[in-house]
Amino acid sequence: MGELVVSDKRGEAARDGAEEMCQYLTFSVFDERFAMSISAVKEIIETPQVTRVPMTPDYIRGVINLRGSVVPVVDLGARLGRSPLILTKRSCIVLVEVLAGVGDGHVLGMLVDEVNSILDIARADIRPPPEFGSEIRTDFIESMGRVDDVFVVILSMDHLLSIQELAALRRLGEEAARTSQDVDP
Repeated sequence: MGELVVSDKRGEAARDGAEEMCQYLTFSVFDERFAMSISAVKEIIETPQVTRVPMTPDYIRGVINLRGSVVPVVDLGARLGRSPLILTKRSCIVLVEVLAGVGDGHVLGMLVDEVNSILDIARADIRPPPEFGSEIRTDFIESMGRVDDVFVVILSMDHLLSIQELAALRRLGEEAARTSQDVDP
């Protein structure tokens, strides 16, 4: 998987007196295009072996070993109310940091069908989420970004999982780490 290069056009816009731009990573889930703030993204990795964990919600794909750390993986298709994603060559995991409280961040993997690009969207082209008519929970939507004449759903990474769900994922990671230590000689 190639490395994404992030261009910083915000500085250019500020020097030119143009409006402020915000950067978003765009990705696909079931042929729908979504975005998230680039500031939440830690890393994008190819889909490694995911270890299924019994008695977890359907949207928890399992856990991965990331440089010795146990990281829970959320299937974004299932979390958004669709069916679980089918892995392809383009599937990848976007590692994000979500906040469970003040200063309490957790790294999670978000399984997506494909990462598309990094978009610069002018602040003036970012609208509040719709009040109704969306197929996904509106608390999952941070805002809507207008790109040309099309809107992109900008997801709220901090709302995709509740504080209780994040606490359960933390316990899941800790239990998986203890189990792997018990197995390793």
